[in-house]
Amino acid sequence: MNGKIILITGASGGLGNAVTMRFLASGATVIGASRKITADKFPAANFVAMPVDFTSDAAVRTAVSSIVQERGKLDALIHLLGGFAGGKSVAETDDATWNQMSELNLNSAFYVFRAAIPHLRKSGNGRIVAIGSLAATAAHPGIGAYVTFKAALSMLVQTVALENKDAGLTANVILPGTMDTPANRKSMPGADFSKWLKTEAVADLAFFLAQDSATHITGAAIPIDGQNA
Repeated sequence: MNGKIILITGASGGLGNAVTMRFLASGATVIGASRKITADKFPAANFVAMPVDFTSDAAVRTAVSSIVQERGKLDALIHLLGGFAGGKSVAETDDATWNQMSELNLNSAFYVFRAAIPHLRKSGNGRIVAIGSLAATAAHPGIGAYVTFKAALSMLVQTVALENKDAGLTANVILPGTMDTPANRKSMPGADFSKWLKTEAVADLAFFLAQDSATHITGAAIPIDGQNA
């Protein structure tokens, strides 16, 4: 991955740590973007911190344009940004929760895909990898807003894949089960953490899909879980 310019959204999160470290270890230049992130988050010469509000279309357009202006290109977008809310039925879900799930899990992806695709097409073998959710492959009571927009994200990624095959641009979505992150441990302290999916496994899959050798894989929604690990 030497010489590659990689944009990672949600780089400061629980999954973001593992994914960012995986790409940094490959020698790629990693632009790590989150609402709040600083250069000391990943003390590596090939890391660049970029604070971005991905719920703002204007902010996303500015961020992507600045990357291309400064680096000359963009080779891959690894979209990790998302959020979870649950515990209420559809009838009980308020506007704030619905809109938050839409902004974090779907709109942010749409904004960054739209801004990045023209530049990724120019690379000749651009890559988009997004993080969906294994839970969103079926309906679940109490998390209607979350699964609705995560399911829509999968459809968006697959549409991008079809629309950009001609340029060698691949787009795939990873569907992880419950991941072993600090936030999940805090919210479910009584769970058996040993059965949860390790973030490093998701990072390895994202890294594989971003390589030139994965050109034959596009439009895939790939489930990955820790139950049999």
